[in-house]
Amino acid sequence: MSPRIAYFINQYPKVSHSFIRREILALERQGLAVTRIALRGWDAELADAEDEREREKTRYALREGMVPLLAALARALVRSPRNLLSALRLALRMGWRGDRPLPYHLIYLAEACRILPWLREAGVSHLHAHFGTNSAEVAMLVQALGGPPYSFTVHGPEEFDRPKALRLGEKIRRAAFVVAISSYGRSQLYRWVGHEHWPKVKVVHCGLEPAFHQVPEVPVPEAPRLVCVGRLCEQKGQLLLIEAARVLVAKGVAFELVLAGDGEMRGEIERLIATHGLQSRIRITGWISGDQVREEILAARCLVLPSFAEGLPVVIMEALALRRPVITTAIAGIPELVRQGENGWLIPAGSVDELALAMEACLSTPPARLQAMGDAGRHRVMERHSVDTEAARLAILFARSRPWDDGA
Repeated sequence: MSPRIAYFINQYPKVSHSFIRREILALERQGLAVTRIALRGWDAELADAEDEREREKTRYALREGMVPLLAALARALVRSPRNLLSALRLALRMGWRGDRPLPYHLIYLAEACRILPWLREAGVSHLHAHFGTNSAEVAMLVQALGGPPYSFTVHGPEEFDRPKALRLGEKIRRAAFVVAISSYGRSQLYRWVGHEHWPKVKVVHCGLEPAFHQVPEVPVPEAPRLVCVGRLCEQKGQLLLIEAARVLVAKGVAFELVLAGDGEMRGEIERLIATHGLQSRIRITGWISGDQVREEILAARCLVLPSFAEGLPVVIMEALALRRPVITTAIAGIPELVRQGENGWLIPAGSVDELALAMEACLSTPPARLQAMGDAGRHRVMERHSVDTEAARLAILFARSRPWDDGA
């Protein structure tokens, strides 16, 4: 009998977390029953009908405010005061010089108390969290309360920016296993635990759903169009991209640039576009659905992603699966997928000049050559990032996790 798994995410569904939805659905195709639990998500605008369906399947710990959390704490005190005291000690330790003030960690404990009865009710045998931040801490506190074994997936770059403040080592040591999405990510996790814990760190790639593999081939367009897909934020490097676009204009290079996405830096990006007089060259789409992202990638010669910090961006996988080469930075797990001159261009992070040169090279490359690069990229991504293959690896890890002795 396949185990029943619970997935716990800070916010779900979310426009930028479609890879989690794909993973859950692939696990269900493997025969696993997956319970979805999130802290929040109902207040987010959703552009995808599949996310709307996922929202209906998800339970939310914070939907009704603080009163249910306090009631859950009281029930945990009555049911198992010893476990609650143990979990409280752990929460206090996590809060000492942690990434957030102590009251946050006490709230995480209350959230764990709220979630634990749901896991019992659903017959869950293992709890899996995405991201090594507060979601992994709540999962760890659930276990300290007497809950099931847990695991979590680390994506980066946030976890790698402040591993000590997040007590990443503590979370790894207590986990049944930990997933890194690239070999680079695995190496970063090795840094924060002793060698004896290294075997529990596993590489499982983010995967693409069959829809990306089954899209009919669309020839690379003659039009000099490039697309950047991602949240408009500092780590994605769109400001650098605008500066590179200014360099191309000064050199007389014809191009159109599409920024597919939205985010907290949209206003600043729009102001820089206006400052350089690039309104006729650059278009911002705002949030769009997965189907619309696909259309924007197919309408471009190349995906451009000049990120300053990453894990391994799913959009790079999507572009390669659609037979489009990529221009991106040689950081984190990206060079494990993108090969210079074979399926894209790898540039130093933060370099306007190198980015502009790569964009110019792409725009001057004949479509037939870009098509060959795209074909090579598709072959590589299909070998490494099939969602069903990667979900099968996860399913094996879940099956090996020790059974939860609820003691109820």
